[in-house]
Amino acid sequence: MATDQSGSNPPTLNVTAISARNGASTIECWQLANPFKASTAAGVSGASFAQLGKAGPVSYALIPARFDGGLHNAPAVQYVAFLAGEAVVSTPESGQSAIIKGGKDGLIIAADTAAVSRKGHDTKYPSREQTIGIQIPTADGKVPPHTVLYSGPCKKIDLP
Repeated sequence: MATDQSGSNPPTLNVTAISARNGASTIECWQLANPFKASTAAGVSGASFAQLGKAGPVSYALIPARFDGGLHNAPAVQYVAFLAGEAVVSTPESGQSAIIKGGKDGLIIAADTAAVSRKGHDTKYPSREQTIGIQIPTADGKVPPHTVLYSGPCKKIDLP
């Protein structure tokens, strides 16, 4: 993973994306276009921030332990930040899966809306504890500028 000059942060943010190609949901590792920049805001001056873009209505989700979310499309292009618990996402048409653990590596983007994916993806929450997530839809349903790094979920080494 590349880091900034201080050696502590990557130059850009990578996220696991549930996207679609040729009408089928797929899992990819995306590098978002907006770079990390040093903040000058009081209380976090000098810390690194990557702008995720404008957002629609944000929600806080409490998902029961061992919950089966079933096969579905993303309701909107949205970031999901899993704070606790675990999500297992699979794409039936591509045969891919990703395990997303709540915490610092828990940010994903779901972009396989019904407009681009026939079947969507399956999500299960196998943890014995409640899974907590924050759903952050992008403004106007736009996919953020990005580069696809590779097929499959981001590897731990590629996450901040």
